[in-house]
Amino acid sequence: MIDKLEMFIALAREGHFGKAAAACGVAQPSLSAAIKQLEAQLGVTLVIRGARYGGLTPEGQRVLVWARKIVGDAHQMRAEMRASGRGAGAGLSGDLRLAVIPTALSVAADLAARFRARHPDVRLSLLSQTSDEILSGMADLQIDAGVTYLDGAALGRMTALPLYDEHYRLVCARGSALAQNPAPPTWEDIARSRLCLLPPDMQNRKILTRSFAAQGLAPLPALESNSTVALMAQVMAGDLATILPVQLAQFLAAGRPEIVIREIADPPAAPCVGLIAVQRAPHTPVIAALLSEARRMSEQMRVDRAS
Repeated sequence: MIDKLEMFIALAREGHFGKAAAACGVAQPSLSAAIKQLEAQLGVTLVIRGARYGGLTPEGQRVLVWARKIVGDAHQMRAEMRASGRGAGAGLSGDLRLAVIPTALSVAADLAARFRARHPDVRLSLLSQTSDEILSGMADLQIDAGVTYLDGAALGRMTALPLYDEHYRLVCARGSALAQNPAPPTWEDIARSRLCLLPPDMQNRKILTRSFAAQGLAPLPALESNSTVALMAQVMAGDLATILPVQLAQFLAAGRPEIVIREIADPPAAPCVGLIAVQRAPHTPVIAALLSEARRMSEQMRVDRAS
């Protein structure tokens, strides 16, 4: 039953029988047969079938909610039994899939390093995803935890642990007009410059768009990329500027004297970025350990900012 439910979740996520089969590592006929067997066991039709996958029936939508809960509980049970089987005093083991918004990758890398130092036997996957992809991936059990924006997010049944507030800085080449002006650049100054920014569908870009709009501005970037490394590479080329969170800007510009990081006049409100995990009582040992490490790191970051 658990295997069939996992295949059903994959089909709902992928919206395609072939893609769902590939995601589950089985042949398409095997996945189709498993879904039909699940329908027979439950006595309802779950999937709208035609020339291709047509979505879930109303009953299928209701079963999907239960499937995610049942499979999530099964994963938690396996994790707890694996930890119990290692005996008292043994370190944690298993897998941890952590998805992170691009602007928080440097902070997440620090969190991952701290976690690995305490739990070296846990295999960690660190993925760069948008805030929407993180929530979707957690609902579909594709990831275990995420680092994302907490302000205004529909987190539902999630444990949310604030990590830091995201403050923004202008990043430009040392020889540019934005770097030479002694006064902090205004949004008008920035809008008149050639920019490279994240795509419009990403939360960081939406925050910047609102800041420009508050001044009656709507600049058109010369380049857009979902990679913050690509943005910094364009700045290093000398003709474009970007806006990044201060932690990420300092990380990417370290050891590069040709890059200048500047405060912005009238900066936007700093959104809260934090760690989220599906709310369970108790959490799996690995997730509980990750939350504990995140709390320690958050407290240390507060101390560092105050000093």
